[in-house]
Amino acid sequence: MKKYIFFLFLTLSVLLTSCISTHDLIYLQNKEGDKAASTIAAVAAKPYRVQVNDVMSISIKTIDPKLVAIFSTVNEGEVGKSPTGLYFDGYTVDDHGNIRIPILGEVNVIGFTLDEIRQKIEKQLLADYFKKEANVFVTVKLAGFKYTINGEVGSTGTKTLFQDTVTIMEAIANSGDITVTGDRKAVTIIRQTPTGTQMHDIDLTNRNVMQSPYYHLQPNDYIYVKPLKQKTWGTGKTGLESLSTFITLLSLATTTFFLLTK
Repeated sequence: MKKYIFFLFLTLSVLLTSCISTHDLIYLQNKEGDKAASTIAAVAAKPYRVQVNDVMSISIKTIDPKLVAIFSTVNEGEVGKSPTGLYFDGYTVDDHGNIRIPILGEVNVIGFTLDEIRQKIEKQLLADYFKKEANVFVTVKLAGFKYTINGEVGSTGTKTLFQDTVTIMEAIANSGDITVTGDRKAVTIIRQTPTGTQMHDIDLTNRNVMQSPYYHLQPNDYIYVKPLKQKTWGTGKTGLESLSTFITLLSLATTTFFLLTK
């Protein structure tokens, strides 16, 4: 009788320790226990500052399109038809933090925000080439929002989204979601900044993550999703899978015991 109780206790222990709880799988839970709380205070994302090797798209317009043709590296409309063409025809920030624009020459952009670069180019155009009556209109954008994701997700690799802002939830959804064996409670984000490399873990199962400055990604962020201990142990993801693993191991141990005792 004691043996049966022992094996029952052992089986229950295996099932409880190896199964993945739903609390480890559900995103943005209210862990404070306040059911009435449904609004999370927004955290303003810091403006991105351009770094070396960034590729930029710059468009210059005036009331006379012929006057700005000399400042363009591609014909109007080509960029819209082929977004990947920006890698070849866009403005790449060199190792000195400069971009080369026709006629204007080298313009230093390292450490500037996109809006600051726009103002800088507009100011130089009005000072040297155009009058205020020309209504110079400059648009400066990054050639896609690029990030890299690795680990326990459906699709790893470097991704590019053609939008201005991206949240960690959007990036994960675009990468096929985190697998069942991925650790949603400690997703690592590695961020390159002008002052150095920053590394931070965020808990995606807690809705308060939306207040984190890492909830809104920055271009060139690296995301790593670590595996849960259940994957390291090699046990099942559900109770049935864990029970099957336990029975298989028990059968193997029993067979080995009988072979050795004969």
